[in-house]
Formats: sequence, C-alpha cells, structure tokens
Amino acid sequence: MTDTRVDSLQDEDLDSQDIERDVAAVSSALRRSFVVLAVILIVAIPIIWWIARPAPKPDVQASVVSLPELREKPRLEAPHTPFQEIGRQAGLSFVQENGAAGEKLLPETMGGGCAFLDFDNDGDQDILLVNSCRWPWDANSDRPGTEKPASTMCLLANDGKGQFADVTEQAGLKVSFYGMGAAVGDYDNDGRVDLFITAVGPNHLFHNVGNRFVDVTVNAGVSGSPDAWSSGCGWFDYNNDGRLDLIVGNYVRWSREIDRVQDFRLVGVGRAYGPPNSFEGAFPQLYRNEGDGRFADVSRESGIQVVNPYTGVPAAKTLGIAPVDLDGDGWMDLILANDTVQNFVFHNQRDGTFREIGAESGIAFDSGGNARGAMGIDVADFRNDHTLGVAIGNFANEMNSLYVAQGSPLSFVDASVATGLGPETRLQLTFGLFFVDYDLDGRLDLMMSNGHLEAEINKVQSSQQYAQPPQLFWNSGPDSSSEFLRVTAEQCGPDLFQPIVGRGAAFADLDGDGDQDVLLTSVADRPRLLRNDQQLGHRWLRFKLVGHQANRDAIGAWVEVTADGDLLRRQVMPTRSYLSQCELPVVIGLGERKQISKIQVRWPGGQTQDVTNYELNRTTVVEQAASPKK
Repeated sequence: MTDTRVDSLQDEDLDSQDIERDVAAVSSALRRSFVVLAVILIVAIPIIWWIARPAPKPDVQASVVSLPELREKPRLEAPHTPFQEIGRQAGLSFVQENGAAGEKLLPETMGGGCAFLDFDNDGDQDILLVNSCRWPWDANSDRPGTEKPASTMCLLANDGKGQFADVTEQAGLKVSFYGMGAAVGDYDNDGRVDLFITAVGPNHLFHNVGNRFVDVTVNAGVSGSPDAWSSGCGWFDYNNDGRLDLIVGNYVRWSREIDRVQDFRLVGVGRAYGPPNSFEGAFPQLYRNEGDGRFADVSRESGIQVVNPYTGVPAAKTLGIAPVDLDGDGWMDLILANDTVQNFVFHNQRDGTFREIGAESGIAFDSGGNARGAMGIDVADFRNDHTLGVAIGNFANEMNSLYVAQGSPLSFVDASVATGLGPETRLQLTFGLFFVDYDLDGRLDLMMSNGHLEAEINKVQSSQQYAQPPQLFWNSGPDSSSEFLRVTAEQCGPDLFQPIVGRGAAFADLDGDGDQDVLLTSVADRPRLLRNDQQLGHRWLRFKLVGHQANRDAIGAWVEVTADGDLLRRQVMPTRSYLSQCELPVVIGLGERKQISKIQVRWPGGQTQDVTNYELNRTTVVEQAASPKK
C-alpha cells in the first residue's frame, strides 16, 4: 500500500522548486531592464542637453544709426483779415425762440438753422432765419401779462449794400411751428428759389410764386410723419433727370413723454438735456421729384434706410447732410453725419438706388473705430489737387474730423491731427462748419461755430463753457509746418471770436466786394452777422450757373479754374454746415495768381463746358450749353 503522506511531501517540494525558478527569472529580467535603462539614460542625457542648450550670444558690434531726415518748413502766419459784427446796424433784430420753460427738452438746444438766398432775383443775397416756438403745453403762455406774439421764421431782404428789411409777412412766411433747418432750391425750374423747412412735427415746403411764398406741403407730399423730428435737409438731383429731389434727415424718435421719463441729471445741477444715445434712431427720407409739383417717397427702395442689426430699429441719427459726387462719375452721392452712431456714405448706383459704404470708405468712425457726436458737415477740394476732404463737427472732448481721400476717391483717412485741426478742436462742441476762402488766396479755409448744450456745464466740467468762441482755421498750403493754422483775434479782430451758443453757420458775399461774409446763429439769442473787411488786394472770380439739361440752380456742378498751373475747384452746393444753406453762386479767389489758362464747368450728369467769357472781380453768369459737349 502506498504511503499518501510521502506523496504529499514530494508534491510540496516540486511546487517550491517551481516558485524559486520563477522568482529567479523575474529578478534576472529586472536586472537586465535596469541595465538597459541606465545605458539609455547615459546616452540620452548628453543628447538632450546639447539640443536644449542656450544659443551662444552673438558678438556685440557697434553700428551707426541713420535718423530720418526731417523736412524743415516755416510756420506761416495768417494774413490780417478783419471781420466786423454788423447785425444790429444792418437791421437784424431777430431773436431765436426755443420754447425752453424748465423741462429741459432736447429740441430746445438743437435748433437755429439759417440760409442765404436770392429770393427776389435782384442779384444780392437775402437772409432766412429759421425759428422754433413755445411748446403748446407751456402753461405760462396762457397767463395774463405773459402773452407774446407767435414766433415765426424771419426773411430779411438785402438792399444790395448790406442793409436788410424784414419782409417775412409780405412774403407769406409769417407761420409759427417748431422749425429746425432749411433747404433752398428751385425745385420746379421756374427761375425762383423755393424753401423747405424741417421741424419737430410736420415739415413745410414753400413755393416761390414771385417774391411771395405759398405753402404747398400737403399737395407736394413732403410733410413727413407728424411725430417726426427732422433736421438737416438739402436739394440735389440724384437721378440726373434735371429736377431737384429732396433729402431729409431725421434725428431721433422723440416725444415729450419719452424725454421726461428718462429724467436726465447733471450732478449738483439737476434736470439736464438728455444724450441722443438714450433715444432710438430715425430713418432719413428721400423724395423723388415727379415734375408736376409732387414728390414720391422713395426712401425704402432707394436703400438709404439702414436698420441696426442688433436692435432692429433705424440706425441713423442724422444732423448734417452733404450731397457730393465722390468719385466723379457724374452721379450725386450722399454723406450723412450721425450723432453718436456711425456716419453713413451712400454711393449712387446710377439705377435709382444707393449702397451704404460708410465703414469701407473710412468715414463711418474715427481712427479708433468709435462713433462720434457728429453735427455739421461740409465737403470740398481743399488742396486744389482733386483731393476731397470731408469735415465734420463733433461733440465736446472729441476732435473734429477731417476725412481726406487717399488714392481711391471712395477711400478716406481721418487726417485731423496731421493737418493741425485735431488738438485745436478737441475741447469745443462744434455744430456749424464750412470750407470758405475768406482771404481769397485760392485755398479753402475752415470756419466752425461752437457752443454747448447745458448752460451750467462749467459746474461739472471745468474745461467747458456754454457759450464758446467760433474758430477759423487758415489753410496755409503745402509750404507750412501745419496745413491748417488757427486764426487769432490779432489777425481777424475780436468780433469774430466773441463766445456764443453757436448752431447754424453760413456764408455769402453780402456787399458785392467778392469776399465771403459770415452768419452765425445762437440758441435763444440774436444771430451774429460778420462782414469780411479784408483788404489784401486778391483778385477773384464769381460764377452764377444756370442749368437747362441739368437742374436750373446747377446744384452739384463743379467750376474748375486753372490759374498759374493750379487747379481751383468749387462745387455749386448750398447745403452745408448745420441746418443751414450758403449762397448758390461760386466764388474762387485767385490770390497772387496772374494767368488764367482755362475755366470749365462740369454739369451734373457729366457734361463739360468751357467758359471763355468772364470778368474779374465781378459775377459771370454761365448758361448751360444747349448741345452737350462730352
């Protein structure tokens, strides 16, 4: 019989031997792994160090630095060209009524349009002053002893020597409403200029029937919405059919209730005028002239109504309007100066529509991509080299803009700082502004009308004043260290720079001496009429254009004079500045230039016409040729 205990012991011995063999094998494998790993590390560490070692520093070698060569140019001085304030002695007793009664409603500080026009065709420039009125809910107007005659606009007839007579009533303009701005143009081509007046509420069109105006708003279809607040406006022929069309800017969606409920405040002062960014925008309107005294509202289909993509409301808050042919294709484009939102540039597509190109043109924003508080606007060839400049007046603590075409006529850059305007205009709040050759040297200068919104602004901003002095910048040309130089009282006299709460601004030759006189309006105050008394001896040309194929006023035409090799270009365009209109005739100063080699008119639509019959220092009437010369 087998002993099972012996068998069991033998099995245990066998298991123990197997375990010992396994342990020995594992130990041997681990030793080999450690050896291999050690070899790898010994080889890899030097390689890694070599790859990651810091690059050796190059030998320092001295080099000569060449600094850019600076162009040394002298700082020229503006000429002595005195302006004299002649408003009272010339017969201007008008005082603007803004309706302010303590509620601080925004329209009260935004009005003050004005216009120069020859309404009676006697060859001299008359004056229109747009007025607002007392609010219908003003309880003071019903109290005994507080009654005042209803405020109306004022039409002043020029006697040709700079004296004015009030002809408002006999001209049919003694009408009271809350007026804002004006547009002057002969919309029916009958040889007499008509008037369009914007307002808070319905707008008004007055047809000139011969030294008297008739309100034809309803029949013409241009009153706009009864609850709209219209602002800048202008006549221009956007479709080249020879009839003036009408562009109307609207500011914001406003009502007394909307304004009051927001309860704007100045710290330590109380109720204040509200900023426009607290109100919704409003669409501009384009009215096409149908030729029978009526207009068609083509605002939507023309492409000028831009919607804010984030809110779905109208994007525009328009105050200034500049019609201009930007690219010289014979078709009028539009620039709208918008307050606290981007400016718009509408490029005419020559099929009845416009394409908005503000951002791609460079005019929509400032150089940092920000929208500014834009008010007045003007466009001109200020360098006499076919380079257009777009000047825009902005809010306080924002430099005024000067967008200058660069290469492409539809591409602009803000050159305000580079031209010398920027730092000098940063503190002012600019409403009206325009290009004007005040010294008749052949270069366009810049005039600006300034004034704040709040009478007590100095209590919260020590750098600001309610009434502010106007500014004049002399265009010193390419031979000066700065392109625009600020003119001082020593150079132009103290009258021009007396502080006002400036709004509208316009220019015209009132006394037939060739130089441009200036009209500045003020909130709740009388306007300032400044006669230009320069005596520099500069010669000048003055042209009044009469269109036949083009609109009769030739609005949009360019007059080009080549003198001593310089090309001097001026556009026939009354719509300039803020809510205002300048004279229709074009004045071109010649300065010291002696030889005129060519004078040419570029009519709207592209027709060109040489002018050979002209007189120096007098007005030359140019009739459009019957047969277009291509």
